[in-house]
Amino acid sequence: MEQFAHALADFVRVHQAWAAPIVFLLAFGESLAFISLLVPAWGALVAIGALIGVSGISFFPVWIAGGLGAALGDWVSYWFGYRYKERVAQMWPLSRYPDLLPRGEAFVRSWGIPSIFIGRFFGPLRASVPLAAGIFEMPYWSFQAANFVSALIWSAVLLLFGDVLAKLMEWIWRVI
Repeated sequence: MEQFAHALADFVRVHQAWAAPIVFLLAFGESLAFISLLVPAWGALVAIGALIGVSGISFFPVWIAGGLGAALGDWVSYWFGYRYKERVAQMWPLSRYPDLLPRGEAFVRSWGIPSIFIGRFFGPLRASVPLAAGIFEMPYWSFQAANFVSALIWSAVLLLFGDVLAKLMEWIWRVI
């Protein structure tokens, strides 16, 4: 997975116009319940964030693309949970992780709307919280408001984390 993130960052460094569409797709996949279990994109998003400060890629379009991709992924996951209810647990790849959905369900029941914000930042919860919110029919507009705001914050945090890491590494190399 580390090689994938490195290769993708190299591609974006050479083809900067592709930064926003690639970040959109990565964030969508990272937030889509089924895909995020198979292909975590966190490392690639941080690596692309590192390029923002050192290569001149504009932060704003990449940030918006990441936020929209993440929000769309959770939106689809919410719809899937709403549509298929408990049958989701028997579908692959969730059937390979039998504890994942019950943990997400318990989390959503305990925390309600804040679970959308909190779950976005914790790996396995990120995959199950929107599904659980759909299964339990969390009010649609409440879910979407929390979804879009948390997606934009999540996107900014990952990209800025990469940017800060790149600047820190640059400073360390200058000092050494």
